[in-house]
Amino acid sequence: MTDDTLSRPTVHALLADGTTVCIRPVLPGDHEQLRRLYEDMSSENLRLRFFSASRRSAAPAADRACAPPRPGHRALMAESRGQMIGLAEYEAGDDAASAEMSIAVADSLHHHGVGTLLVEHLVSAARADGITTFTADALSENHEVLRLFADLGLRTARRFEGPEVRCAIELNENDDEDDGDSYLSAVEARGRAADVASLEPLLRPKVIAVVGAGRRPGSVGRALLHHLHEGGFTRRLFAVNPCATSILGVPSHPSVGALPKVPDLAVLAVPAAALPDTAEECGKAGARALLVVSAGLDSRQAESLLATCRTYGMRLVGPNSLGISNTDPALSLDATFAADHPRRGTAGVAVQSGGVGIALLDGLSRLGIGVSSFAALGDKYDVSGNDMLQWWESDGRTELALLHLESFGNPRAFSRTARRVTRRMPVLTVDAGRTDDGRRAAASHTAAAATPTMTRQALFTQAGITATRSVGELLETAALLHSQLLPAGSRVAIVTNAGGAGVLAADACAEAGLSLPPLTPSVVEALSAVLPDGSTVGNLVDATAAVTEEQLGDCVDVIMRYPGIDAVLLALVPTAVTAATGDDLVRALTGGPARRALPVAVVRLEQDLPVRLLPTRDGGSIPSYAEPGAAARALAHASRRAAWLSRPAGTVPELPEITEAGTARARTVTETYLAAHPDGGWLDPRTCAELLGCYGIPQLPWSWAETEDDAVIAAERLRGPDGRVVMKAHWPGQLHKSEQHAVHLDLEGDAQVRAAFRDFETRFAGLMTGVVVQPLAARGTELFAGVVQDEVFGPLVLFGFGGTATEVLADQAARLAPLTDHDVHDLITAPRCAPLLFGAHGSGPVDLQGLEQLLLRLSRIAVDLPQLAEADFNPVLTTPEAVTVLDARVRLLPRTAQDPCLRRLR
Repeated sequence: MTDDTLSRPTVHALLADGTTVCIRPVLPGDHEQLRRLYEDMSSENLRLRFFSASRRSAAPAADRACAPPRPGHRALMAESRGQMIGLAEYEAGDDAASAEMSIAVADSLHHHGVGTLLVEHLVSAARADGITTFTADALSENHEVLRLFADLGLRTARRFEGPEVRCAIELNENDDEDDGDSYLSAVEARGRAADVASLEPLLRPKVIAVVGAGRRPGSVGRALLHHLHEGGFTRRLFAVNPCATSILGVPSHPSVGALPKVPDLAVLAVPAAALPDTAEECGKAGARALLVVSAGLDSRQAESLLATCRTYGMRLVGPNSLGISNTDPALSLDATFAADHPRRGTAGVAVQSGGVGIALLDGLSRLGIGVSSFAALGDKYDVSGNDMLQWWESDGRTELALLHLESFGNPRAFSRTARRVTRRMPVLTVDAGRTDDGRRAAASHTAAAATPTMTRQALFTQAGITATRSVGELLETAALLHSQLLPAGSRVAIVTNAGGAGVLAADACAEAGLSLPPLTPSVVEALSAVLPDGSTVGNLVDATAAVTEEQLGDCVDVIMRYPGIDAVLLALVPTAVTAATGDDLVRALTGGPARRALPVAVVRLEQDLPVRLLPTRDGGSIPSYAEPGAAARALAHASRRAAWLSRPAGTVPELPEITEAGTARARTVTETYLAAHPDGGWLDPRTCAELLGCYGIPQLPWSWAETEDDAVIAAERLRGPDGRVVMKAHWPGQLHKSEQHAVHLDLEGDAQVRAAFRDFETRFAGLMTGVVVQPLAARGTELFAGVVQDEVFGPLVLFGFGGTATEVLADQAARLAPLTDHDVHDLITAPRCAPLLFGAHGSGPVDLQGLEQLLLRLSRIAVDLPQLAEADFNPVLTTPEAVTVLDARVRLLPRTAQDPCLRRLR
């Protein structure tokens, strides 16, 4: 054990079959357990498991693993229900960067992924200790261990030496998370399979027990039992009530332990005070999952509930849950207390709010989309939106994912999962909590700009998630994505039988970011030939109230064949001029392949419901909206999804100029500062410049001066062709120099330099520790770049218009690091000031390559150094020739990195 072994946290993680184990450091008190583990192993297993000849006897191995802490040694164990089931350890040799590793797993748990999980955690610990290579000796006949090494996702070399194989595993190789063959990808694939397996008892249980089902109407437990029973649950169902033998025709037993079958899923509807003991009873009985609808737990009850679930390996939905549902006809599981059973369909739904869940279930049923599975996560102690996304990805029934999440437990894992799932199906969410009330107090420009809304939007945008602003908009968008093809772009043609309705639709499209391109003369001619006299043919197309069903269909056919249009929006109102009703006009939109070549949405101002799916003659459906804005927003969401899908996945560019020596120096600078300032703080100019120099951040030349004479000497050395310099006062914790009038510009000659220094000395007496002297920068475009470490989401890179008006203009874009090539392009083009960077209004183009490099280096430093809480570059001067940081501030805090390759439950 290393000196900090005892401080390494205990975590819980999932094995390949979905069972939960505890991974923790081996302690001296574990000696007896470890000895029994070895003694219980078969002689064949023992012979195969210990890799070097000196490690093939049980007692010395137990002594070694449980020995007092020593440098270069770590030992981790896996426990299940308090019993040790596996051990992995390493010990460094003469080469401190290399360590010999060994594994032992209980005989009964081979092929469950115990060894692989332990090795993953051992790799994480070794990387933190600076170890780059594991070596291990295995007998050539030990195919299990050799396969384990080969499947890790790390580069492994083998050398045969007689009956043994010498394996060398490179821990820092092949770990780029954007590489499809990376270690992270391999870990995620194993985690995904384990996660889905762990949800089987929850979403496909063979036996369910409802604990707390009352005999009298009105209780939540009874309502749940009624829904399960009347919904036709196809498998075994029991009630648990000590005062009844049958409830609603369902057999009842006095306790969970008295049930004739072990429940896979226990539904708990008991008072909060009874939850810890009830959960313990379920765990002892062998239950694999809990659904807790009870609410109002205090902190002690909450901790006890989750600890019990971890101890007994039970997955948990809730507490404070509306319930779960799986409409698979082979199961017909409806363990909710919603008013109605959900309609069977193709949408997966996960929410935290029960009220939102009921609204979505009702809306999806009304639209005819229906639900594949549903989970009201409630307080979300365990099962999360990330779990449900992985379930839907593999269940073979879900085609559309809908989420309403009020918090993110592990947004980095969620983002990686969502990026993968959104390639297969639309993932929609409601972006809740967008107001300024969510803005946290912050001092720097970067932190003030990094609102919770901006952070979530960056997550959604980079992951390809369709983020809507309300539950209504979520359903409106789901209706279009469910029923229509994706548009190839954002070009829309509007067809109407009432000019006013068409104008409303045109305004809505413009507000949603859609374009209405003019139609070519040939298209105008073709449309005029099929429409009634008096029609106005342009974009929009006013077919007049006299248009018939056949004419409208021919009109849409012409537009469908025109390659300059990506979607068609019809704004229809009922009239008495023709016999065709609104439904007849909609049905005219089907019949031939051409009429389904583009997505179609309809607006019917008289419609009573916000959105409907209207059936068509060919068995399909078309979304019909009561408001033009709803139709336009849905089309805009579909257009953005199509653009995201058509774009190849981005890659994190290599930065060969950033060397290992540079990053090592940056770590040293960071550690040295935090050793002297344990609570962290803002770096002084010299330390800040040194840190940024490690990553090649281009900075304007400068000099530090603590006396008037030093300032004069610095000014003489730094004066540019125009002979002018800038002086900035500095003191610890200083922010916003301009607001504090701590900057003097355009200083010429020694006299002005001396006067400026004396002014600072007078006004900032007792504060100022020195001044920064810089040459006056050339003219150019002033921008802003920064990064803030969000403790939940990770580093967020921001970019936008700079200078003293940064916060007033609030013209910034944000992306989560690490930045890909696509992310950098999006950051540069997203702000309103972006046209200036490309030469608009005579500004002249800037050095875009230099700007990209600055953002990539900023992203890299934030990823490398979790201690970097904030970095604020304002202004960043851009010219056609160069990009230069004129002023930089960096704040460090004592933080540790989160290993993305570490599988663990919350």
